Amino acid sequence: MLNGKSILVTGGTGSFGKAFVRKVLQDYPDVRRLIIFSRDELKQFEMQQSFSPRDFPALRYFIGDVRDQDRLRRALEDVDIVIHAAALKQVPAAEYNPFECIKTNVLGAQNVIEACLDTNVSAVVALSTDKAAAPINLYGATKLCSDKLFVSANNMRGSRDLKLSVVRYGNVMGSRGSVIPFFLGQRDSGTLPITDPGMTRFNITLDEGVAMVLWSIENAVGGEIFVPKIPSYNILDVAAAIAPGCETKIVGIRPGEKLHEEMITASDCYNTLDLGKYYAILPSGDVDFIEAYKSRTGAALVPEGFSYNSGDNSEFLTAEELKDLIAQEIPGAYD
Repeated sequence: MLNGKSILVTGGTGSFGKAFVRKVLQDYPDVRRLIIFSRDELKQFEMQQSFSPRDFPALRYFIGDVRDQDRLRRALEDVDIVIHAAALKQVPAAEYNPFECIKTNVLGAQNVIEACLDTNVSAVVALSTDKAAAPINLYGATKLCSDKLFVSANNMRGSRDLKLSVVRYGNVMGSRGSVIPFFLGQRDSGTLPITDPGMTRFNITLDEGVAMVLWSIENAVGGEIFVPKIPSYNILDVAAAIAPGCETKIVGIRPGEKLHEEMITASDCYNTLDLGKYYAILPSGDVDFIEAYKSRTGAALVPEGFSYNSGDNSEFLTAEELKDLIAQEIPGAYD
């Protein structure tokens, strides 16, 4: 699928970018070019210690910011596929610096779209978040805007051979800034801060996230928001898996934080299809597109009133299952 193609990953030095690069280099040895596009020269330098252009001639490292459309357009010359992973993601930072978050997550998304329309890109997959569904914080609101921009951009492609879709999933296990690395760093203190004992989150591994993006490149027709069927966890089970001997201290939910996360709202049920391993939220109101999609995939609409919530999920990870996953995903976590 990717052999002979040129791929650009925005925000490519992040957790997802590194895992995606590793997978592509492993499974598609004849990829023509694999471009890491990000603004942090130090992170690029550090990434090159593991993925050197000397050892992997297809690799390119471009310094650039999605806020700079001219630089994006230049970087996208002769690129076939774009994975848009660049974003400002920390909820408290976004609340305190709202327009900086908007510049990257909303204006940056539109810059990516405009640059793709101006070049010969044929496929775009944008990474979203569960916080974009019924958002209550600025980060989620900016990602909802970004999702809408990528979906709507399919209306502007004209005769171009271009499809744009979105992948929306939950917390990535072990990613930077997530709860598991935080708890691992806190366990020596003897106390783990718990926001709320009933808090739940969706969970996906990096490899599962990468696999979903690769599946989307191959199967998307453009305009979908893909959502994976993944398990949830309770925050107390995460604490028990990481440091069962630690005390827990209830500190309260932070501003802009939900008790449970949602990836598909009840309002989305009228245009959401069950594809088996994934759901696809299609553009609302486009009956012809929805009917054609059902015919193409053989998928059916979800039941009326359906929603997909981490608290109501049918599958929850136990503390033991979490412990096994943490050991697998974060080497040295229990050393």
